[in-house]
Amino acid sequence: MFTGWDSFYLMIGGAAGALIGLLFVVATLTGGLGADKAQLGAKIYLTPTVFHFAVVLTVSAITAVPHLGAEASGGLLAAAAVLGLIYSLNVGRMLRGPVHLEAPHWTDFWCYAVAPGVTYLAQVAAAGALWMGVPWAQDALAAALIGLLLITIRNAWDLVTTIAPIANSKP
Repeated sequence: MFTGWDSFYLMIGGAAGALIGLLFVVATLTGGLGADKAQLGAKIYLTPTVFHFAVVLTVSAITAVPHLGAEASGGLLAAAAVLGLIYSLNVGRMLRGPVHLEAPHWTDFWCYAVAPGVTYLAQVAAAGALWMGVPWAQDALAAALIGLLLITIRNAWDLVTTIAPIANSKP
C-alpha cells in the first residue's frame, strides 16, 4: 500500500518515538514545581505533546503493516485522526477554561490546540482519500504528519524552555 514510503515513515516514526523518550526527561524537571501545578501543567501541555508524538508513531506503524488494504488503512488512519481531533478540541477547551497556572501565553491555544487540530483534519481528509484510492492521498498524509511532527516539536521546545529555567531556579 505505501510502497516507496518505507524510509519516510521509518524516519518520522523513529523521531516521534525518540522524542517521546526525551519528554520523560522533561517530566522529571517538573519535580520541584509542586504536585498540583505539575499535574495541571502535564494535563494541559505535556500529555498532549506526548499524545501527538504517539499518533505520528502509530500512523507510521500502520503504514508498515504488510498486506493492509486501502479501506483498512484509511479506516485506521481516520480513526487515529478523529481521536487526535477530539483530543485537540479538549486541549483547546482546557486552555480557554479556568487555568490555575500562570495565564497561558497567547500562542498556547494556537500551538497546543488549533494547529494540531488542523493537521488532524488534514489527516482525516487524507485517510478518506486513501480509502477512495485518490492518487494524492499518500502525499497529503505525509504532509499532515510532517506538520503534526513539527508543531509538536515546537511545543516540546516550548515546554523545555519554560520548565527548565523554573526547575533550575529552585534552591
